Amino acid sequence: MAMRASAPFLLAAALAAPAPASEAPPPSPAHAVDPDVREIVSGISPERIQRSIYVLASFKTRHTLSDPLPSGDGIGGAASWIRAEFDRASAQAGGRLKVELDSFEQPPSPPRNPQKAQITNIVATLKGTDPDSEGRTLVVSGHYDSRATSLLDAASPAPGADDDASGVASVLEVARVLSHFKFRATIVFLAVAGEEQGLYGSTHWAQGAKERRADIEAMLDNDIIGSSRSEGGKVDRGTVRLFAQGIPPVAAPDEGLTALIRAGGENDTPPRELARAVREIAAAYVPSMNVRVVYRADRYLRGGDHLPFLERGYPAVRFTEPAEDFRRQHQDVREEKGVQYGDTPDHVDFAYTADVARVNAAALAVLARAPAPPRDVQIEAARLENDTTLRWAPNPEPDLAGYRIVWRETTSPFWEHGLDLPRNVTRTTVRDVSKDNVVFGVEAFDAAGHASPAVFPRARTTL
Repeated sequence: MAMRASAPFLLAAALAAPAPASEAPPPSPAHAVDPDVREIVSGISPERIQRSIYVLASFKTRHTLSDPLPSGDGIGGAASWIRAEFDRASAQAGGRLKVELDSFEQPPSPPRNPQKAQITNIVATLKGTDPDSEGRTLVVSGHYDSRATSLLDAASPAPGADDDASGVASVLEVARVLSHFKFRATIVFLAVAGEEQGLYGSTHWAQGAKERRADIEAMLDNDIIGSSRSEGGKVDRGTVRLFAQGIPPVAAPDEGLTALIRAGGENDTPPRELARAVREIAAAYVPSMNVRVVYRADRYLRGGDHLPFLERGYPAVRFTEPAEDFRRQHQDVREEKGVQYGDTPDHVDFAYTADVARVNAAALAVLARAPAPPRDVQIEAARLENDTTLRWAPNPEPDLAGYRIVWRETTSPFWEHGLDLPRNVTRTTVRDVSKDNVVFGVEAFDAAGHASPAVFPRARTTL
């Protein structure tokens, strides 16, 4: 991962409590680059993404209530094609993707859905290769349903090229490439339906994951990632927004959330730590792309498939293009006063979409190879002092190299300083850096430099 400022890092190393003489601190993996991840990034194909978007847009409509038949020109045909693409990717990777349909009947919920609907999610699972980590799960999604101007119009053309064939095409492409590599954790590729009517598909799948107590460490939603051109004509091919929720809007915060707020950790929720990790990984592997982290769950008046995961306590974030052109979203295909409306593929920037897919692929690859985030991270707050002592439970991974203490000013959005410690150290003191003045976190990393998202420490008020 990208090295943080070297001078503060060396200063921190000098000020921190020394490691036991039996094991010196390992070399910092900050400059380590995984050649597999480089190969994954370079393997993402704009041409395959373009083909997928054109095929999805060729169905007359993918409205939730459109033709359900697999051979038809509605949502059923689109679902059948997506499954076939996942199956093809699995066959090319030696059967490593397990492809399934997650179908259910959605009851009527007027006014957005006046009649019952059959909803089908297509799920492709790349099982982790580490028996101790395969239960750890990362999810990446896009929604394949589309709509015209009227939410209830299931007949008019609704190509949905940017919203959200771009996301589904990227998920398919990332699955094609990642399925040829091995990862310690499990990766789930989701193409969900019913998003436009009310996030039906993602809600159903997230609820099922919650009920089976799935250990979802990260969820990346890709929704409207196909255009680099704003409504005003400005082109930005180097930025993608990443929306990350802070304090969840709950009526009664639980004990953990209350403690987080009390400790000033409102910007250090798991979704925001995930967003920071994705941003660092992108800087290392897709340096042409600036991941613009937005401290907000989503845009005003809109919502995406990461929200049901957030509501169930999972770290989830949303990728969206830098500035949307609303003439291309939720619009009948038409021309008015010389202005073209409608979400057609000729307005998609396929090279840009591929770069967003590369960010997804790199983030999934690094996080699925990284150790699990440290558990039971605590900051000692039992006495008044100008030093900071942190402790955490040991990670179980046999190839764990160590832990990284990170910190930043309370007004800074991203980590500024880091200190690496060997794997046998689970308590350390950072000298002359007061916990009152900065925000701390703890990451775990392996010998290849794959690092987990940071974990914000809870206060320990007893010695």
